[in-house]
Amino acid sequence: MEHTSNILFSIGPLEVTKTVVTMWVIIVVLGFVSWLATRRLKEVPGPIQSAAEMAVTKLQDYFAGNMGRDNARRYFPVMATFFIFIVVSNYSGLLPGAGHGFAVPTANLSTTAGLAVIAFFTTHIVGVKRRGFLGYLKTFISPFILMLPLNLIEQVVRPFSLALRLYGNLYGEEMVTEQLSGIFPLVLPLVMQVMSLLFCLIQAVVFTMLLSIYIEEAVGEEE
Repeated sequence: MEHTSNILFSIGPLEVTKTVVTMWVIIVVLGFVSWLATRRLKEVPGPIQSAAEMAVTKLQDYFAGNMGRDNARRYFPVMATFFIFIVVSNYSGLLPGAGHGFAVPTANLSTTAGLAVIAFFTTHIVGVKRRGFLGYLKTFISPFILMLPLNLIEQVVRPFSLALRLYGNLYGEEMVTEQLSGIFPLVLPLVMQVMSLLFCLIQAVVFTMLLSIYIEEAVGEEE
């Protein structure tokens, strides 16, 4: 019943859900804001350009702490894309109508699983690109060949961990807020909304922090 209520319309056999439409809207909005921030770059930036430059600097500094300055610059586009999409998706749950008029993407397991799969392939692609195919395969038998089964299991578990952690935390936060709002309808919802501002940011930080660590491990040290 919940799945049916989430469906907005169908294109042939393809069901388009509230979650999908919400993601489309988020992508369009982020693309438009990015265009506004970069279409007329000036030496003396305006408010939008200043905010964008400040956000880029803060994110680069954060990623540099996990994967080094050079790797942070090299993989900044993909890391920043993950972070911004996740944090905006998380914050969409604080808007009026969340869960009714539209769905929070990161509170849906399909969305977080898709993000985790992209993160999984990103890690291995950059690892092969930087180390070479054989060089990257050697990392799975480091420091000795008996580590191969454990390293393979770890690689398989990582996307499940990323997907379930993000989904579980966002879905759980939504459910707790909804239940407590019914019991304490006056003060508690406001308190939960304030706490959610920090909580949603932390989830984006944790996801991208883990991804930055995985990429740093895959590419190894700078030569």
